[in-house]
Amino acid sequence: MTFLILSDIHGSASCLETALASFENQADAIILLGDYLNHGPRNPLPEGWDTKRTAELLNARKDKLICVRGNCDSEVDEMMLTFPCLNAYTTITLPSQDGIRRIFAHHGHLYDRTKLTSWLSEGTIVLSGHTHVTVLEQENGLTYFNPGSISLPKCEDGQTCGILKADNGSITLELHRITGELLRELTV
Repeated sequence: MTFLILSDIHGSASCLETALASFENQADAIILLGDYLNHGPRNPLPEGWDTKRTAELLNARKDKLICVRGNCDSEVDEMMLTFPCLNAYTTITLPSQDGIRRIFAHHGHLYDRTKLTSWLSEGTIVLSGHTHVTVLEQENGLTYFNPGSISLPKCEDGQTCGILKADNGSITLELHRITGELLRELTV
């Protein structure tokens, strides 16, 4: 199974279209890590900012979406979006060589690593966004993956997204530019 992981869209329809054009055909599902429509008070308007078009693009894919709420998401966003997107976190389980592998997806603004380490079992993959800075690392038995922002990056990697591939009990995390270029990967 393959998941496309997107975070911090912030209403950029053009960046969302680029990421979808690059990766949607290979994805069985899409994990959205929050901040769908609103650009937030500290951020500039992203290129291609069009909240109505962004909502249309996401709504057309609602059957493939797994979503969590970002700090810029609110009840008014759910008036434009035709899928539930206001949960603080969600978990996904996948078969692994040792039984199951848990994926914990959240936006990243509510739970820090100390809390996650106390909550989650060893081997859990933690997906988060929020910082607009890419992360792909292991610490205290957990794997952390932040795919950055598709619209407003705050790191040298630029506009990025992630791919999670689960195959025969093995899981590979890939960090890509939204145009398709592979930047880093980690098999866990």
